[in-house]
Amino acid sequence: MSRFLKISLFAGFSFLYIPIFILIFYSFNASKRGAVWGGFSTEWYGKLLQDQQILDAAWISFKVAFLSASGAVIIGTLAAVVLVRMGKFRGRSMFSGLVSAPLVMPEVITGISLLLLFISFKEFLGWPQQRGIATIVIAHTTFTAAFVVLVVQSRLYALDKSLEEASADLGATPFETFFYVTVPIIAPSLAAGWMLAFILSFDDLVIASFTSGPGSTTLPMLIYSKVKIAVSPDVNALATIIVVSISLVIAALAIFAFKNQKQEH
Repeated sequence: MSRFLKISLFAGFSFLYIPIFILIFYSFNASKRGAVWGGFSTEWYGKLLQDQQILDAAWISFKVAFLSASGAVIIGTLAAVVLVRMGKFRGRSMFSGLVSAPLVMPEVITGISLLLLFISFKEFLGWPQQRGIATIVIAHTTFTAAFVVLVVQSRLYALDKSLEEASADLGATPFETFFYVTVPIIAPSLAAGWMLAFILSFDDLVIASFTSGPGSTTLPMLIYSKVKIAVSPDVNALATIIVVSISLVIAALAIFAFKNQKQEH
């Protein structure tokens, strides 16, 4: 690479990752003031594990992210199969546009739309009685399914159709071909789509703020309420744990995808 490209690459990665390293550094700050260094300490990690409010919010975020990511993978995979394997059909362009709409729609608009939807449901159907975990899961599933469609769709386009045709020639039904041939081949993309949907749901603040209710405060909502005044070291410790956990999971998925790709070649 030329010197310009090296400098550009270094500047780009520095812009992205130096703030994260600063956050991790200050999570070991002994001072209660987040921006003032008072010595090395790990006490905030211990206090973090004793804060029931944070633990409850983290558990709610984990449940919401797990359920919404699982639902998004199911819906997104089916939508991707329709777009890739069903050829041209009436309304395909509209269907494709509706599937892709959440990708470009501002989260504020999505949150307000879903809020009005739930209010209308309560008025005409009597459900939900109040917004909570269920409404957040539905909202996040709607939001993240579009990202799963992109990941799975790209893998289906690259899939060798002769494998599915050979399965059909050997007497397999379309469902058997899908579950025993297609799904194992696209498994890495399903895992990547699930992880992407999980992170997007776990990280979401705007949509969750519109669709949540009493007793369903997610972790991003709690962190946002805490940092309105000042960033405390316990928030830095919490963010460090999240960054390390997600990095380990992403690394594991990358290793799994690399091994799977190596076996295919």
